[in-house]
Amino acid sequence: MSSDRITAIALGAVLAAALAACTVGPNFHRPDAPGTTRYTEAPLPQETASAPGTDGGEAQRFVSGADLPAQWWSLYRSEPLEHLVRDAIAGSPTLSAARATLRQAQENLAARTGALLYPAVNANASATRQKISNAAFGAPGATLFNLYNASVDVSYMLDIFGGNRRQLEALEALVDYQSYQLEGAHLALTSNIVTAAILEASLRAQLQATRDILAAEQETVRRVQRQYQLGGVARLDLVSVQSQAAQTEATLPPLESALAQARHQLAVLTGRLPSEASVPEFNLETLHLPDDIPVSLPSELARQRPDIRAAEALLHQASAQIGVATANLYPQVTLSGSFGGQSNQLHNLFAGPSVWSIGAGLLQPLFRGGELQAERRAAIAAYDAAQAQYEETVLQAFRNVADALRALEDDARTVKAQAEAESLARDRRELTRKQFELGGTSYLALLDAQRQFALARVALVRVQATRYADTAALFQALGGGWWNREGTPSAENVRTN
Repeated sequence: MSSDRITAIALGAVLAAALAACTVGPNFHRPDAPGTTRYTEAPLPQETASAPGTDGGEAQRFVSGADLPAQWWSLYRSEPLEHLVRDAIAGSPTLSAARATLRQAQENLAARTGALLYPAVNANASATRQKISNAAFGAPGATLFNLYNASVDVSYMLDIFGGNRRQLEALEALVDYQSYQLEGAHLALTSNIVTAAILEASLRAQLQATRDILAAEQETVRRVQRQYQLGGVARLDLVSVQSQAAQTEATLPPLESALAQARHQLAVLTGRLPSEASVPEFNLETLHLPDDIPVSLPSELARQRPDIRAAEALLHQASAQIGVATANLYPQVTLSGSFGGQSNQLHNLFAGPSVWSIGAGLLQPLFRGGELQAERRAAIAAYDAAQAQYEETVLQAFRNVADALRALEDDARTVKAQAEAESLARDRRELTRKQFELGGTSYLALLDAQRQFALARVALVRVQATRYADTAALFQALGGGWWNREGTPSAENVRTN
């Protein structure tokens, strides 16, 4: 081989390598995390207010920079709740659908990887019987014969400008998107279970409080009825206490219906029919209000919220699509080759000389009516839209955390104030009852005291449950700690970035 030929081959190899390294942009860069150092306008307090001696009235301490556990619901220290969440994760159709969608995205990526990065090799075989006229050869008649073909065809599109790599990059971003969608579904499921369990506990407490109040009012009705029969009170007094008891009793069916609906919701969340599920009963006494509240740093929130990471993956995909549209403006080179045999006798198919071909094709768009340029501009516009959606997702995430933090502060003060109001209402009821028994006050005053105590007691139960639920809302707003769950590819991505 001459030196000129060797030099030409070497230059060709260098040129091919240079072209292969040419990938049209833009290269995706992950957006920077917001530079803020806090979630709320005012600095976060060290702990909330407390209501000593009240269930759910303990002070909660905010631990800035602490990390949420993967099983954040375990902070409520309720074994039935943990068991129910495990059942839901194993049997939820929502999670099954999200997992299947993720597998679909992964297989689509694998399919396109094989199609774009590797040559296509196909084996072809055919057998035909033909009759041709001999007139073309200046002879009369026709010739009848068999023709057998067998070949291996190879074709490969050179990725000179990186369009294929950008397509795969976009598909990889879609896999990331579906992975974070799965984490988002997991977080929504666990949060819904915790919230529904807290709702059930609240409704049970409200039912118990209402039944206790009704029992006391019915006892008052019996006392007043005896006095009325003895002529000691007017009928108006009897009707008044009976009306109050009837009004209280009328509040029980809606509470019982809401309780049944909460249990039906828990059953469905675990992937079971309401009639077949064995859902444990939840009470506020069996749910421990988390004392220490881990609060991730604002700079880490964008790496931990599944919805933000999903929006980031869509932004990455949009960036890669710009590269695909740009590469379509440049030449496309396809290499092809074929090798095989041809014979009019099957047993001699591979006995004769081989048949082969090799070639290359070049496609350069010259005039497409502005189609390719418009597609590139559309891809750029799609990227701008994805970037705006990403920014909106980040803003809403920080708002969620700020709202939850503020709610916990307000909940603590509300529980403290409502506990004091409930205590005062109880004292007033007891004092009024004693005065009534001594003849020092009227039935109307006693009824009013009982009604105010009933309202204060039910309100206390509600604000206690709200504090439990808002704590869960904060854990959800912070991302739920999924990145601490071992064996999750997306979790590894968070820890390494």
